[in-house]
Amino acid sequence: MGRRLVPLTLDNLPDIPKPCRRCVFWELDPVSGEAAVQAGKPEVEKEAWISAVLLEWGSCGRVAYVDEVPAGFVLYAPAAYVPRSTAFPTSPVSADAVQLMTARILPGYQGQGLGRVLVQTVAKDLVRRGFKAIEAFGDAAWDTPACVLPADHLTAVGFKTVRPHPRYPRLRLELRSTISWREDVEMALDRLLGAVQKEPALRPL
Repeated sequence: MGRRLVPLTLDNLPDIPKPCRRCVFWELDPVSGEAAVQAGKPEVEKEAWISAVLLEWGSCGRVAYVDEVPAGFVLYAPAAYVPRSTAFPTSPVSADAVQLMTARILPGYQGQGLGRVLVQTVAKDLVRRGFKAIEAFGDAAWDTPACVLPADHLTAVGFKTVRPHPRYPRLRLELRSTISWREDVEMALDRLLGAVQKEPALRPL
């Protein structure tokens, strides 16, 4: 089984699931996001966002292929590029961290360590760029697949709450480049990415 991870670009954007290509939950503020959906052009806004981030900041995602078939992806960026993050009551994301926006392992490829490989690749990229952590907003009342990951799953795999909230706590995972971190946390995140995304998890606004 051949695995290949490549940076997300406009060329391979069609290789992520269609609901994800149409989702601009994180990429736009709530008002602009709703307007893009109403206008029927969320894909255009998604492409514009990826193009701008690639130009100004660099790689903001990875696409995983198994035997040349798309099997999963992850998307991440500094909070300055994630307008929706300011809408959360526990914002802002820390200056030394990058926000984990979304990630998905497609059905049929879960439980094979692919999520661990994605996370390891992201972690190495962020450490190289001088960041110290990954942060995410959790949903404490999560009950169905959505754009915001469930808070209890995040804490279960090693994220620590840095700003509590009854609904949307902000959580943080330190990027300690140690063997124990790679073994323990990456394996746990692999379980998270597989278990949480049992169904198409990203939905248009």
